[in-house]
Amino acid sequence: MSAGGVDVVVVGGGQAGLATAFYLRRAGLDFVVLDDQPEPGGAWRHTWPSLRLFSPAAYSSLPGWQMPHTGPDNPDAAHVVGYLARYEQRYHLPVHRPVHVEAVCRTDGGYRVETDHGTWQAPVVVSATGSWSQPHWPTVPGQREFLGRQTHSARYAGPQPYAGRRVVVVGGANSGAQVAADLSGTAEVTWCLHGPPRYLPDDVDGRALFAAATAHVKALASGGEGTGGVASLGDIVAVPPVREAREAGLLSPRPMFARFTPHGVLWPDGTELQVDDVIWCTGFRPALRHLRPLGLRGPDGRIATRGPLVPGSPGLFLVGYGDWTGPASATLIGVGRTAKWTVERIQEHLGEPGSR
Repeated sequence: MSAGGVDVVVVGGGQAGLATAFYLRRAGLDFVVLDDQPEPGGAWRHTWPSLRLFSPAAYSSLPGWQMPHTGPDNPDAAHVVGYLARYEQRYHLPVHRPVHVEAVCRTDGGYRVETDHGTWQAPVVVSATGSWSQPHWPTVPGQREFLGRQTHSARYAGPQPYAGRRVVVVGGANSGAQVAADLSGTAEVTWCLHGPPRYLPDDVDGRALFAAATAHVKALASGGEGTGGVASLGDIVAVPPVREAREAGLLSPRPMFARFTPHGVLWPDGTELQVDDVIWCTGFRPALRHLRPLGLRGPDGRIATRGPLVPGSPGLFLVGYGDWTGPASATLIGVGRTAKWTVERIQEHLGEPGSR
């Protein structure tokens, strides 16, 4: 791969990077997509085999090409990976991989993107790295003394390694419920979370989540208090495996334990449980280490944005990190709208004709 100068460098070749690349291609801009994965598919390559989307294929597509139909079931992760790979090919997107972006630095003409395969120069950088590579691990007293295995959901690959073992699953959102359901029948599962599980109504899928996120962001943008977004509906989408495990009585949550012991976990009332494994389904943080040289983080540790745009850093955009960079932008169905808006702003920044 040869490095050099282009109009736009997109960092990340998952769904957000590809959606942005689609609109960059349509705008006729000169760009590259730098992806640190060895193959297409983004974070979907690392999910467990039974994971399925919240919505049917028709409502889980990137701009320009509808995801192929998969029958009565929502698509699984393997189908999404195949779709993303074919999407790159369909639109002849210039994805370079594996290329690890080490740093993005300011220059007089825009930005210098330093990688393990050379340096790129561009007036515009779009960061679309998602969050899979930055799993959040809470700290609990006694954690270092625990002799069992600890894994984050980012590395969970299915139930087989846990057959016959005593497993604690920690986390009250979608991944916690889905991993606990996936393990039921294979392992002895204890599901720990703060407070009772908040299931969304059984008929709610990704379409409703996208609509709720969009309405919330629009209300905030118009000066209102917002609608609460997806959080107002609940924390757990009741996909079929979760519903089946719940109705079979296999998802019986317990309060979060207070500390680890060498061989298990301990609750405040003194109850102790012997445990072989703990799986942390505790979310992720945006993967933005490559932007550290820009000094953008505020006192709260976050980068201030106006949608995908980073005020004070002309030509820098963040796409696909959730509602704070665009309504439902961390989803297949939602990222297209954010990507389109971003490329329109890029055209304005570059003075390209045809921009709004």
